[in-house]
Amino acid sequence: MNISIRTAAPSDAEALLAIYAPYVKDTAITFEYDVPSREEFTARIEKILQRYPYLIAYSGTEILGYTYAGAFHERAAYDWAVETSIYIKRDNRRMGIGKTLYHALEKALMAQGVLNLNACIAYTDTQDAHLTNDSVSFHERLGYRKAGEFHQCGYKFNHWYNMVWFEKHIGEHTLNQSSVKPFKEIEKNMPWFGQNIH
Repeated sequence: MNISIRTAAPSDAEALLAIYAPYVKDTAITFEYDVPSREEFTARIEKILQRYPYLIAYSGTEILGYTYAGAFHERAAYDWAVETSIYIKRDNRRMGIGKTLYHALEKALMAQGVLNLNACIAYTDTQDAHLTNDSVSFHERLGYRKAGEFHQCGYKFNHWYNMVWFEKHIGEHTLNQSSVKPFKEIEKNMPWFGQNIH
């Protein structure tokens, strides 16, 4: 399968929401209870794109998955850290799409000057129909390491789930650290736009 990467647009909201909705309704991968409206999802995309990458993987006219980064915390000292998220169309998992998307996201964030990637992952001691720990394994394969765990902090489907934080450093931490650039400033220079990835 040929996979291409591009920046999401607010007009993609309906297609991206179709990917996200089953994760809300059927899994504990997200702790969100209700599927957001198209208007709410559009607003989320617009907010992310004000500062960070929001990327789509597609083949032909089909959107296969998406990833984005958001603020880790709002305080200024956290500017070099982001929280990452990724969702793949459920029929297209285990095909390398997630790895392709995350690599593209990393390149964009590195170009911005981001140093720390943080992933907040639902975790269970006993896997069930709503949650496996595949996301943990996925992040470990991509070089993330566990930074902490909160126990029984998420309640969904009449079950208590844990949450783990995973982190990855993608840049050098120095004195007189350069400011992080908005994604729009570096987007046009990203080498993976318009390329097919096999």
